[in-house]
Amino acid sequence: MIEIERKFLVKSDAYKAEAFKKTTIIQGFLNTDKARTVRVRLTGDEGFLTVKGQSTANGLERFEWEKTIDKTDAEALLKLCEVGVIDKIRYEIKMNQHIFEVDEFFGDNAGLVVAEVELSHPTQVISKPLWLGEEVTGDIKYYNSQLSKRPFKTWK
Repeated sequence: MIEIERKFLVKSDAYKAEAFKKTTIIQGFLNTDKARTVRVRLTGDEGFLTVKGQSTANGLERFEWEKTIDKTDAEALLKLCEVGVIDKIRYEIKMNQHIFEVDEFFGDNAGLVVAEVELSHPTQVISKPLWLGEEVTGDIKYYNSQLSKRPFKTWK
């Protein structure tokens, strides 16, 4: 399956009042090769194993495969992950026909807030909420796999 998404910085916390869902996420990476990443994610009582391919040159599209796994399996796999576990809260906000996922990071990435929106095709038009800031689609330093290796707190 090909995932098509745009990514933005968030300039205010107004999204919190608009959110219809809030989820705590812990995730680690079994592999952070630039050609493919393998992620383990724990969200409450559910686990997920995800494989993502390399992004296109513009950063809009990449292969993504995800399967639900048992919570116990996810917890065990998280212990095998590379150094740099990601800890965040995801807020989901509906804006017209789209769902924006806003990730508020903690730990070594505290202070970073990023929004993503999935599209059905690369040129699809979106309505931008007022709290949406600069677009960072394709900037790999904002990929979670990269934040696990070079966290926000180390940026200058």
